[in-house]
Amino acid sequence: MAIVSQKVSDLSGKQGDDKQFAAVVVRQHPAIDQPKALDVLVPELKQFVDIGDQIVILEVTMPDNSKRDVYVALEVFNEAAPNMADVLKNARGTRGRVPGTRVGNGNGNG
Repeated sequence: MAIVSQKVSDLSGKQGDDKQFAAVVVRQHPAIDQPKALDVLVPELKQFVDIGDQIVILEVTMPDNSKRDVYVALEVFNEAAPNMADVLKNARGTRGRVPGTRVGNGNGNG
């Protein structure tokens, strides 16, 4: 007697062997409160259109210090300011010193 292992797609219920499957992690969805793993047949991945180049991911920190990620279509984000490319180019970075500041100890002896 032999034991044969077959995976089943979480999307379609179709069977296949390990080499036919991709592991998909759903990191955020309104119906879940933690990441979930799905076994998906490689051809089924075509259903998930990657809009990665056409999306802007924002991290928004509210006055009460609560944070959330906001996903915005690139076109919509670019319409938020008439010169969004310049706004981004001139915005301060998230690491390092604020532009225009100098390193020193505050006593004038820089």
